[in-house]
Amino acid sequence: MLEFHTLDVFTDRPFAGNPLAVVLGAEVLSARQMQVIAREFNLSETIFVQPPVNPAHTARVRIFFPTAEIPFAGHPTIGCAILLATRAQGPGDFTADLALEEEAGLVPVSVMRRGDVVEAEFTAPVLPKAAPGQAPADLIAKALDIDEADIGFAAHRPGIWQGGPSFLYVPVSSLEVLARARPIEPHWSGLMDSAGVDSAYLYTEGTDCDFRARMFSPTAGIPEDPATGSATAILAAQLRAARVLRSGTQVFRLRQGVEMGRASDLTMTVDYGPDGLRAIRIRGGAVPVAQGHIRIPGEQA
Repeated sequence: MLEFHTLDVFTDRPFAGNPLAVVLGAEVLSARQMQVIAREFNLSETIFVQPPVNPAHTARVRIFFPTAEIPFAGHPTIGCAILLATRAQGPGDFTADLALEEEAGLVPVSVMRRGDVVEAEFTAPVLPKAAPGQAPADLIAKALDIDEADIGFAAHRPGIWQGGPSFLYVPVSSLEVLARARPIEPHWSGLMDSAGVDSAYLYTEGTDCDFRARMFSPTAGIPEDPATGSATAILAAQLRAARVLRSGTQVFRLRQGVEMGRASDLTMTVDYGPDGLRAIRIRGGAVPVAQGHIRIPGEQA
């Protein structure tokens, strides 16, 4: 039996944000067994903790959708770092620096607890860049059940970017359009094939934040994700293309998952200069929800 914990991430209260399962002692598992356990939890992601390859680091971690392993993801990084740091530090306020070995690279994470609030901030392991693929407006509109006129606002236009994972970014004209968007087949699969991705991140200007967002990835086993830290980090490239970024450091506040009843709060800090993006950091909180033990599946499961 392996110890596991579940946390709600990108929130300061239970039963909001994005649920996460963290499985400890995962060095005894094969990739196939990890996938079986991730499918059993059936959350957007499950993270498996192993001893680090480099003893100077905190842990090696592997992250799985219900359907496949992924090289990097934000909410597992935040939740796992908060769990490991709070277990190591015990009660009381603290600041701790962790280094997680992820498939996309080494991810530094700072964890801070002040009173009842615990937050973590990671630095994206890969700076985003343009990804190949095509996303014509007429196909986007059909795939999301919106009008072509609903796509884009100000200088924001659809884009495809990668930074570990890849996403299609679709700016929409209003919160009302964001709320009624939904994947429609067979157009959705056609759009994903054309764009060369399996996920679309929709966003618009918010009233209580800089941007409100939704993320759909049904072909990856995630009909909708309450909070997507990796997509939030890669959004920096989309904002650069829309000429939103200024030289220096900017902080953006984002909300996701509102339409699902799982409101999530994410903070993105972008360091930008004449030579382009320099660093992207994502911050958020997490709260424990459950813990227990799970069987180790057989290799034939």
